[in-house]
Amino acid sequence: MQAAALPLEQAGPDEFPAAQAGGGLEAVLDDPAEWSAFSRLLDGDPHAGRWESHAMVEGMHCAACAFAVEAALLRVPGVEQVEVNAASRRARLTWSAAQVAPSAWFRASEAAGYRLVPAGDTFVRERRLHEERLALWRWLVAGLCMMQVMMYAYPAYVALPGDMSADSAQLLRWASWVLTLPVLLFSCKPFFAAALRDVAGLRIGMELPVALGIVITFAVSSAATFDPSGTLGGEVYFDSLTMFVFFLLTGRWLESRLRGRTAGALEALMNRQPDSADRLTMSGAFERVAVRRLLRGDVVRVRPGESFPADGVISLGSTTADEALLTGESRPVVRDRGARVLAGSHNLSSTVEVRVESVGQGTRFAQIVSLMESASLHKPRLASMADRAARPFLFFVLCAAMMAAAFWWPVDHGKALMVAVAVLIVTCPCALSLATPAATLASAGMLARHGVLVRNLQGLEELAAVDTVIFDKTGTLTLDTPCHLDIRCRPGMQAGEALDRAAAIAAQSLHPASQALVDAWNAASRPASSWKLVQAIEHVGMGVEARMVEQGKEEAGTRRMLLGSAAFCGVVPLGADAPQVHLSDAQGWVASFVLDENVRAEATAAIDALRSQGLSVHLLSGDRAAAAHAVAQQTGIRSVHGDCTPEAKLAFMKALQDEGHGVAMVGDGLNDGPVLARADASFALGNAVPLAKARADFIVMGDDLGAIPAAHAQAKRTMRVVRQNLWWAAGYNALCVPLAAMGMLPAWLAGLGMAASSLVVVLNAARLAGRSAAGH
Repeated sequence: MQAAALPLEQAGPDEFPAAQAGGGLEAVLDDPAEWSAFSRLLDGDPHAGRWESHAMVEGMHCAACAFAVEAALLRVPGVEQVEVNAASRRARLTWSAAQVAPSAWFRASEAAGYRLVPAGDTFVRERRLHEERLALWRWLVAGLCMMQVMMYAYPAYVALPGDMSADSAQLLRWASWVLTLPVLLFSCKPFFAAALRDVAGLRIGMELPVALGIVITFAVSSAATFDPSGTLGGEVYFDSLTMFVFFLLTGRWLESRLRGRTAGALEALMNRQPDSADRLTMSGAFERVAVRRLLRGDVVRVRPGESFPADGVISLGSTTADEALLTGESRPVVRDRGARVLAGSHNLSSTVEVRVESVGQGTRFAQIVSLMESASLHKPRLASMADRAARPFLFFVLCAAMMAAAFWWPVDHGKALMVAVAVLIVTCPCALSLATPAATLASAGMLARHGVLVRNLQGLEELAAVDTVIFDKTGTLTLDTPCHLDIRCRPGMQAGEALDRAAAIAAQSLHPASQALVDAWNAASRPASSWKLVQAIEHVGMGVEARMVEQGKEEAGTRRMLLGSAAFCGVVPLGADAPQVHLSDAQGWVASFVLDENVRAEATAAIDALRSQGLSVHLLSGDRAAAAHAVAQQTGIRSVHGDCTPEAKLAFMKALQDEGHGVAMVGDGLNDGPVLARADASFALGNAVPLAKARADFIVMGDDLGAIPAAHAQAKRTMRVVRQNLWWAAGYNALCVPLAAMGMLPAWLAGLGMAASSLVVVLNAARLAGRSAAGH
């Protein structure tokens, strides 16, 4: 009977494969109402548009596995782009709903030997725990059998000629053979499954040399057990085989645990949103529903200790909330009735009712998750180079093993095969493939916990190499919204009327100066605007061009107005040194608004920290030179340039880069978009603009500029660890391959070396996840 189609949030770890086999899961996966659980709509109609989906990949251990998954998914018609990261074991797909359903690419991946699990579902963590328990059982079986086999092998090592009869020695060999079977059939199952998968796909994976080594060792030892006088000799290697498997499983298990603490730190942050919530019904009772079933206007109940399921406003009660991930505020914040709360933040003290305002991709939490998922899948340049090198290296491993066997074959057939086994095992390039992603993902997780989202992992490498930092002024070194001070108008124009027009235009812009005008209008408790905006075009870094019509006088037609800098509006700036915003129309100057800016309290300390790290600091501002110099004097910046157009900022940065400098840019994320894109590394303050529009490698979630020198120090630590990992992986292979080929490295020691090489890489990377370099 076909499995029932369970909603994704109700499918447990045991139901997932059963439902997939029975077709129940396919019905769920192909239901457009369920796609938002693991996908987001990029464009078009939900039933026929383009979607971006995220999934966890099971059974993946190395770069070769990631290549196999990518190849299998790209063969599915309608799948446009695939990115798979072996370190985070996540996949991102772009696909067209008009051409393919999710179940098709789920089947394609499983046919290649790798099961996909929708990312973000409740059973992902449960399945991981299930896999960890199974891996622990495999390790325990291998360890128990290894100890028994070693006990039976010990007499053969210490017995003198005549101390032990041939029958006794043969009995011990048979006992070792029997005890090796559970290791072979149970503990080694993942290696054999992966190797068979690679052979079926006509590819060479990192598990193939391991599986070949295990099979050859068991075959040689079994031949010696059944026929001690045969061509392969009378030596058995059951002790080496079980020790090798035990050491390898030990390394894999520890590596998995460490990976969960380093690269998994990103996933832990992404899983803060609850899967279900209590929604108020028409009868006045609460019912438990999936979070993605919530709609704008719904009222939900959130108890202490639970996370808020959506962005909304508290309609009943008051509480404190932990918003550290979302806003960078490390201390709990008070949220009274009427206050706004954010999805993914934690309710700490009291039960409250919240009226939902934003759900799904419209929440700030969803934007953060989207950025973090993109980061976890991005491959830095060094990681891509290592992955490309791993493929031919595996072919070299097989060739080296065959050459070593051919060299030793005339001397001793059994020894020749065991030498080949040692070469196969010791040269696995797992450590090489893990060297870069393990370190960068560990750093990304640590930075995320401290309020800095890494949007581009390559940015860590670039940030470590910069020697120059450029700051924008407004909204970056100064607080997000300037304080409004004074309005000066042309004759016949009232200040309130000028502010009315300016605020109506400024509402269309995210620039801090525009927000100051809107706040001034709202603070004056004015009635609704008497002007209706017909069209608005923002000229980045200069101002807003608008067409407006006066309410009730539509027959008079629209008026063209400009709001922005003096040059943009074609007016003469005022003599004041403070920042200014000007308004003009067809008759010329209408009004000027003088603003006061407050420098961030931590700005000076952040500039000093950057300078102590050997970085030169510059200030580029589109504001008047006098205002820019005033802020520079307060923060201790010596290189200042005011009245900069976006083109002038780009030219200044290009000149620095042409001189060989690595340049980092710190801006508000939107108005500085072109300069951020040109910079080698870039920071945007996350509170300034919608995260989806922030064009930066790093996004500082709070207002603390101290995160920038801390991130730079962490990036330098990361690259030191990456270089250490790469040198370790290369040196290990350079030393061990000749030893194995010369017959000086037994199989058990080769297995220990292989496990230790990957473990050392992950342990070294785990240091990056512990604390920030600057104690941030």
